[in-house]
Amino acid sequence: MSHPHLRPGRLRLVSYNIRKALGTDRRRNPARICSVIAALEPDIVVLQEADLRLGARPTAIPATELAHLAQLSELEVAPFGQSARSLGWHGNAMLLRRGIELRGMHRLALPGFEPRGAIAADLDTPAGPLRVGGLHLGLLRQSRRLQLTHILDELTELPAMPTVLAGDLNEWSERTGLGRLARRFAIHAPGRSYHSRRPVAALDRIATSSDLVVAEAGVWHAPPAPAASDHLPIWADLHHA
Repeated sequence: MSHPHLRPGRLRLVSYNIRKALGTDRRRNPARICSVIAALEPDIVVLQEADLRLGARPTAIPATELAHLAQLSELEVAPFGQSARSLGWHGNAMLLRRGIELRGMHRLALPGFEPRGAIAADLDTPAGPLRVGGLHLGLLRQSRRLQLTHILDELTELPAMPTVLAGDLNEWSERTGLGRLARRFAIHAPGRSYHSRRPVAALDRIATSSDLVVAEAGVWHAPPAPAASDHLPIWADLHHA
């Protein structure tokens, strides 16, 4: 596989809860979200709260803005949408840089007090095969535990491959609450990502299987990110062990 913008051996993964493009200034501005994503120069992006909640759950980022983002960054939407108007599954969406091949998709309906879902994609990348999961776990710890158990059980049923999971895990503690995940994955908290104006909690995390290495990771603070959503995006540069 050859593509001029893909970096052989390394992939930049971004996870971003975009809050339906509603900023901390109470303005819904999808173009601002897209500018933050483009500035990160990602290869793979997992989004949370990418669709509105009501009706057909239309995308929070219109097609015109997605087309502009594709021009800026060569990111294209993986077809997880629940309808022709949706970007994702239960608000979880994924963007892939051109040159990364989508080989399989998995939509997971999650248990718990609130309706939740997760997504996973099997990819061929310049760094090798990779499964990427996008998560947005529930607000209650009991629900999060049920959801993690379900996700791990579902992954066990799939063919084994290097796997990274990322998203808004809604866990305020950095010491407890994610034990089920920690038994099979290394959990990385790149830094405090919530609330974007004054970050106090590392709600957004990345979890990697033992055959992946996080070379670098961080939280993106550059403007307009503090105004674009109530979460700051997190990123990690990955390569195979």
